[in-house]
Amino acid sequence: MGSMTIRGIDDALKRRLRMQAAAHGRSMEEEARDILRSALSTDDAPMGNLAAAIRARFAPLGGIDLEIAPREDARPPVDLS
Repeated sequence: MGSMTIRGIDDALKRRLRMQAAAHGRSMEEEARDILRSALSTDDAPMGNLAAAIRARFAPLGGIDLEIAPREDARPPVDLS
């Protein structure tokens, strides 16, 4: 198994890790391994595009039909003379 050293962790983050490890009854090292394992265990493959992702997310909630406003003629250009 490999090992690594993480430098530059601020004191508040280290304190939170220590407290969370104690709450779970394990060492800080094991807690950090578990956090990394769970963070990297999901496969975040891209869905294609943002519109498709939003549509897929809200499709189970149903949808609504919006009335499309009628198009109007373009306004005449402003006379700047």
